[in-house]
Amino acid sequence: MAMSLGGRAPVKRHKWSFAFSPRRIERGTELASPPGYSSSLGPGHNEASRETEANLIVKKSWDVALAPWKQVPMNLFIMYMAGNSISMFPIMMVGMLFLRPVKALVTIQSTFKMIEGGQAILQKIVYLFGNLACLALALYKCSSMGLLPTHTSDWLDFVEPLQRIEYSGGGIILT
Repeated sequence: MAMSLGGRAPVKRHKWSFAFSPRRIERGTELASPPGYSSSLGPGHNEASRETEANLIVKKSWDVALAPWKQVPMNLFIMYMAGNSISMFPIMMVGMLFLRPVKALVTIQSTFKMIEGGQAILQKIVYLFGNLACLALALYKCSSMGLLPTHTSDWLDFVEPLQRIEYSGGGIILT
């Protein structure tokens, strides 16, 4: 093959080929702006975006603060579905009901690390009370399952458990 003037071998073109790149790449060419781009946005836009960004940060921080309160209905449903029997599934559900709020309370500082401003203290208080409400639900579930020691016979060996003398039911005679 013959060498061209530039020192390169000539490029063989096929009959049905098409080159997508231009033959000469010019250094001074600028690309067209993408659709929707406007270079006319000035300093006024930056001020508006800062205000919008501040509002967005406050909204997201309130979403974080209210998250435990949004979990309360789900926890109530889980408590209902777990039942009151002592078996593997209800014990795991009660463990989860305890573990999530305790983890959230331990990591409260890292959760609100980036949040600052006048409402940060109020948001932390709302977050704290939401997690305490979830813990109270877990304690209620343990009490209804009979896992909490609520009678003296639960922790003293010499005290006899309370024997019920009479049982009553809703209008049905029990024999």
